[in-house]
Amino acid sequence: MAVTLGVVPAGFLLDLGRLAGSLAIARPLTAQPDPATSVPVIVARVQTDDVPIFLSGIGTVQAYNTVTVKTRVDGEIVKVLFTEGQDVKAGDPLAIIDPRPYQAQLAQQQAQRLKDQANLQGAILDLARYSELAKKDFASRQQLEDQQATVDADRAQVAADDAQIGYAQTQLDYTTIRSPLEGRVGIRQVDQGNIVHAADNTALVVITQLRPISVVFALAAASVAQTRLTLGQAHVPVVALGADDTTVLDHGMVDLVDNQVDQTTGTIKLKASFPNDALRLWPGNFVNGRIVVETRHAAPVVPAAAVRHGPRGDFVWLVRADNTAATRAVVVGQAADGKIMIEKGLKAGEQVVTDGWYRLVEKSPIEIVRHEGGASGQAGSAAPGGG
Repeated sequence: MAVTLGVVPAGFLLDLGRLAGSLAIARPLTAQPDPATSVPVIVARVQTDDVPIFLSGIGTVQAYNTVTVKTRVDGEIVKVLFTEGQDVKAGDPLAIIDPRPYQAQLAQQQAQRLKDQANLQGAILDLARYSELAKKDFASRQQLEDQQATVDADRAQVAADDAQIGYAQTQLDYTTIRSPLEGRVGIRQVDQGNIVHAADNTALVVITQLRPISVVFALAAASVAQTRLTLGQAHVPVVALGADDTTVLDHGMVDLVDNQVDQTTGTIKLKASFPNDALRLWPGNFVNGRIVVETRHAAPVVPAAAVRHGPRGDFVWLVRADNTAATRAVVVGQAADGKIMIEKGLKAGEQVVTDGWYRLVEKSPIEIVRHEGGASGQAGSAAPGGG
């Protein structure tokens, strides 16, 4: 069945256009809040504080000193004097190697010295006799000089004996293996009764110094260059934090800024030392570090919740004198512990919105229900929803 389209009267089209226009005017394109309704908000006052400026990075804990204890003489281990995992001080005995062969060697050297000392005394007496005889021409000058040479040779032999005695005494002392530093011993690697040799690579035990302890941080070289740090020795405070970046493990000082940049990563190493009195830092662990490079005095700070991020940068909702809201662009600085330092845009005493901002538009009337850190603005007002 064919359908024939007729001509629509011009008056009908005009009426249809007027109806569409009326509908467009009656329904707004975007929903706007009623200006007569105040928006409940929580505000905070801009305060001033001394703000530490720090660099953040991940560090590797290293023992301040690590010593692999080995024997310096050959022999049988007759005693082990340490317990695995115990703390030792410098000079504490760790093990004893059979000292008897070295005691005998020392006694032999001491006896040899007594013999050579007796020969020296006899040669000195003979020299005195030759001297008296030479004065009366009963001894030739050659005999006197030969006897003087004998005295000198015997004196040198006694000196050599003294050196041999010192060496033998040192070898005997080495039979008692002592801790070279204060630290904590690890797992025993050689048991009592074993024969050890000075040429062996086997260690008796490894001792690590845990108090103090070192942490090596790798930071971006560009960030370090923007601070007052220079290559070489340094002396700036640093805080070691746990994996949650909140728990404080220890406070220490940066001792060294490495003298070269790792070209593959663009980082530079900083070495810090920590007293580690509570033994919360262990070699091999990773920690987060905050290296304080300077302190900004009397800097304006606001709660972190007050700073918003928009397409044109960071801004805050400011409370104006007539209790209306307005945006203000800010330049943020260091952020830590829930607060942000404001480089530009705010001054002390001004009020910013920390909660309830999601319902605000420019010049929105606001109702302050609470100041952060203070009492409610008006009794019976409901707190705004979270932002």
